[in-house]
Formats: sequence, C-alpha cells, structure tokens
Amino acid sequence: MTGLTVLVPCFNEGAQVEVAHRELVAALSELDELEILFVDDGSTDDSLDRIRRLSEADQRVHYLSFTRNFGIDAVMAAGFRYASQPWTVQCDADLQVPPEEIWTLLAKAAEGYDVVFGERRNRRDPLVRRLGSAGLHWAARRVFRIDMPRGASTFRVVRTGVARTITELRLPWFIPAVPLVGARYTSTPVSHRERTAGRSKLRLGRLAGHSFELFFGFSLRPLNAVYAVAALGAATALVLAVLGEGPLVDGAQLVVSGLTLAALALVGRYLHRLTRDTRRLPAYYVREADVPVRPEDLLDAARTSEVPAR
Repeated sequence: MTGLTVLVPCFNEGAQVEVAHRELVAALSELDELEILFVDDGSTDDSLDRIRRLSEADQRVHYLSFTRNFGIDAVMAAGFRYASQPWTVQCDADLQVPPEEIWTLLAKAAEGYDVVFGERRNRRDPLVRRLGSAGLHWAARRVFRIDMPRGASTFRVVRTGVARTITELRLPWFIPAVPLVGARYTSTPVSHRERTAGRSKLRLGRLAGHSFELFFGFSLRPLNAVYAVAALGAATALVLAVLGEGPLVDGAQLVVSGLTLAALALVGRYLHRLTRDTRRLPAYYVREADVPVRPEDLLDAARTSEVPAR
C-alpha cells in the first residue's frame, strides 16, 4: 500500500470539518502518501468555507463541491473517481468510527482483499436505526436473495480502481455490487461511538427510499411475485365466472382488484428504474474544486466567469 485517500462526505457538517481533519491527520501521520478528500454534497452551511481554509493550509486536503445535494451515491462516485491514491477509505465526518480503526481495515486488506468493511461493534446509533438496518439486511438476504456481505457498513477501505469500476456501473447500492463484480471482500470488527457533533442527515423517508432501490435494483423476486399474483387473479376470475353473482363473489372481486393494482404499481416501479437508467443522467455536477475536474462533470464546462458589460 503506497498511499491512501480518505474520502469524507460532507452535507452541512460545518461543526465537524476541522475536527475530522485534526483526528484523521493525527491517526494517519505515519503515512507518507495521504490525501484527505472532502466531497461537499451541496451544503447550505459554512462547510465549504471551512474546507477551503483547510485546503489552503494543508496540501494533503482536497475537495469537490456539488452544485446541489445529489446524495451519498453521487459522493462516492465522485470521490472514487478523483481519489489520487491506490487505496481509498470512506470515513464519515461524524467520526462515529474512530479514525484509528482505519489501520484495522488496512491490516485486513493487506491479506489480499479488494474491499474490507468495518463491522461496527456495540453500535451507538438510536434503537430504531439499528433495528431498521438489521431488518433491511435480513430482508435483502432472506426474502429478496440478495448477496449482502454480512456486517458491511459505509466505513470501508477499497482498492480505488475496484471502487471506480463499481461506481461507474451506476448501480443503486455499493455494498451488494461488491460480490456482484467478483471483488474479494471481507468484514472486520471496529469500534463505534456517539457522534461528536451535529446529527444524522439520514431521515426515515430517505432510508425507506434507499431500501426500495436495493430491493428492486438487485432482485427480480418482486417481479416474480407479480407473475404469481397474475396467475392467481386469472384462476380466481375463472372461478367467479362459474359461480356467478353474490356477496362472496363481490368480496373476491374486490380482493382481485386490489392485487391487480398492487401488481401494476410494482411493474411500474421496475419500468421507472428502466427508463431512468436509460436516460443516463449524470450522477452529479461539480461547481467548485481544487483538483482538475473532467469537463463532463462540470455544470459549466466552459468555466465562464464574467458577465458582458457595456
């Protein structure tokens, strides 16, 4: 391992920017080749100003700033694309996993893995969040038959080249994409602690939407269920035709109608994903950066700066 990029997603993390920088530098001071890459996901507080000052004072700090909030998937895509070192570790600005645990991931990666996930011991998140996460992983593996690495979290170290390959596929989740492409991966226990400042930016609605992206993006089981519902509906319709009218028949017809609407909604979800992926809209646009950015990633590739005057 000749060098490491620490990818730090930021969305309104102003209070944490300097804290994260200070603890990361202290923990990784032994590394000769260290880059700390902040990706500002359209913050509306002073996060970007604080990051700018850090980049001016410390040549190891670089940053990208999006034109708006594009989400964590876009942050990862940009971070892995512009990481300058052969290995990248993703570390949230809230520092709930102590930066010293990065060495735990690196030691495991040295055994020959492409990806090492940090499995959080004694997780300090709220109970609802922990139960929701456990339920999500259980449903993904048991119900939808998705290959989800056990114990996987966003605290992970990845070969930068492998991470680029995965994110360029534009799949809705990074974790199940790791076994999908055949990368060598494992998990290792890491400690976990309370947030040192601020609060989580993930809300219930966003978590639910992200869960649907996982289920419908990596599994055809819901679609197979639609086929079963259609077959059941056809059989029921045939029985109703034979029985004729009556209260029981009316109730059965109502159930069949409800199942049909649910099936149509599910098919519509898959069609929505198909049309969205076909359009291939950019995952993000960069407004500002202190590293060279590809023209296609800029909102204004021409970099015009002056307004014509009389």
